[in-house]
Amino acid sequence: MKVLVPVKRVLDYNLKVRVKPDGSGVDLSNLKMSINPFCEIAVEEAVRMKEGGGGHTKDSATEIVAVSIGPDQSQETLRNALAIGADRGILVKADGEIEPLAVAKILKGVIDAEKPDLVILGKQAIDDDNNATAQMLAALLDWPQATFASKIVLAGSKATVTREVDGGLQTLDVDLPAIISTDLRLNEPRYASLPNIMKAKKKPIDVKAPADYGVDTAPRLKTIKTTEPGKRQAGIKVKTTAELVGKLKEAGVI
Repeated sequence: MKVLVPVKRVLDYNLKVRVKPDGSGVDLSNLKMSINPFCEIAVEEAVRMKEGGGGHTKDSATEIVAVSIGPDQSQETLRNALAIGADRGILVKADGEIEPLAVAKILKGVIDAEKPDLVILGKQAIDDDNNATAQMLAALLDWPQATFASKIVLAGSKATVTREVDGGLQTLDVDLPAIISTDLRLNEPRYASLPNIMKAKKKPIDVKAPADYGVDTAPRLKTIKTTEPGKRQAGIKVKTTAELVGKLKEAGVI
């Protein structure tokens, strides 16, 4: 079984986002970039499939292909995925912000060429929080999808996916090939060991371009202005329930 895992290069989640003084966007200069946490969970799950961990049978994944769409620096993100356990990488070199539909179209081209049995990707990226690529990709491919997966069990040509929904947990059976997006509680990614980091430097990364898949990445949306959230106003203390009700009426809450 071949598993394809898209990964994205994003600002490290430990850092505070800064808005450019002119409001034209987010200032990423001289800041640490990392693999998107949800993508890292997807890579970890694919590796567990190959190793026979996490309830999977051993060798349920025989090859793991990591794919990243972005600038040259995205090779670092791919090396991170390779150090966790992916077998090889594909970089689709593209500068600027690539919108979810363009990402889905590029991934469809990669999938048409690679013909994987399963695609696992993070449910969203922590920079734009669109949560749209997996759903768009499933629609373009006309494949079954299971989003927000907290547990995946493979059995033959099917995957049983437990997904988190507002009312609790939902369990789905999907036929392979399928698209699965990962939630936080699916697993806890491992730390890449030094030997695996060194091995990852020798693993192959193919470099492609969006044009190789016939995709135009020109943005459909235009950012008018970017601003930081307004500062939260301090609250007030009340002594009685009647005073509380009065303040809520003044605020128009009741």
